[in-house]
Amino acid sequence: MKHFVLLSINFVIKLIEMDLQTRKINFVQEFLRLRNIKLIEKLEKILLEDKAKEYEANLKPMSVDNFNKMIDKSIDDAKQGKVVNARELKESVKKWK
Repeated sequence: MKHFVLLSINFVIKLIEMDLQTRKINFVQEFLRLRNIKLIEKLEKILLEDKAKEYEANLKPMSVDNFNKMIDKSIDDAKQGKVVNARELKESVKKWK
């Protein structure tokens, strides 16, 4: 356990002195060495939660005018036959793989 703590302290000290790109590379290397599934799960959870928060923070509400324009365009597309039924879409998606 002492060896792990010493490695962790050295890792943190190195982090302070590095640029962002180097820090990311080192983090990935350390992550790839992990064997503790609980720690991997915690890191995954942190990453997903932070990405979700960042995404939500950047959301902007749509104006009613823009929403109505999208509806009108969708109706026009349907009238012009610019639609794909669900079955065709599912078959097309299967071919993507």
